[in-house]
Amino acid sequence: MTLSFPTFSAGMVLSMSLIMAIGPQNAHVLRMGLQRQHLWLTVAVCALSDVVLIGLGVLGLAQLGGLSDKMLGALVGAGVLFLGVYGWRAFQRFLKPQAIPATDGPIDGPRRAPSLTPRQAILSALAFSWLNPHAWLDTAVLIGTASLAYGQGSTLFGLGAATGSLVWFLLLGVAAFWLGRRLNSLRIWRLLDGAVALMMWGTAAWLLTSLV
Repeated sequence: MTLSFPTFSAGMVLSMSLIMAIGPQNAHVLRMGLQRQHLWLTVAVCALSDVVLIGLGVLGLAQLGGLSDKMLGALVGAGVLFLGVYGWRAFQRFLKPQAIPATDGPIDGPRRAPSLTPRQAILSALAFSWLNPHAWLDTAVLIGTASLAYGQGSTLFGLGAATGSLVWFLLLGVAAFWLGRRLNSLRIWRLLDGAVALMMWGTAAWLLTSLV
């Protein structure tokens, strides 16, 4: 396979441009970083999930013409349920905000943030990656379809897209780690949770309209 930077960089730029919007997956990574809970484990799971989805799109779904209507409908339905539940949880935190200390020590005060086990952190990251219809549409469908324009270079295009995803999640993890040492305000947490709740419910509503 001949190295072609225009093809590789095109895949990388497309991947990063699609993923940079603060969607449910990115918001989850940010929250885990601010909470100081299994941030790098979450980053690794989200990044590897994106790489697998990109591989499915470039090597599989694009060649088959994309997802079937039934599969896409089932995926959207699961995504709406998932976003609705997590939006409600974020809204509950908005109503009763709590600050998280910038260390991994115990939480002071009457309310304590639930501590996740590594297994729970992995399952949460997998849910935000695989039950998120936007992740499927952006990676498996859009990137997979775009790769067809590069013919025999589609694999190189996919490698560029996968690299873009890895770079983005690494940068997001670093940003979340840095912010986690500096943000410990009830006002900031309330704004974050309120924004997350609205974003998740708004995304769920938009997905519902696509089923009509």
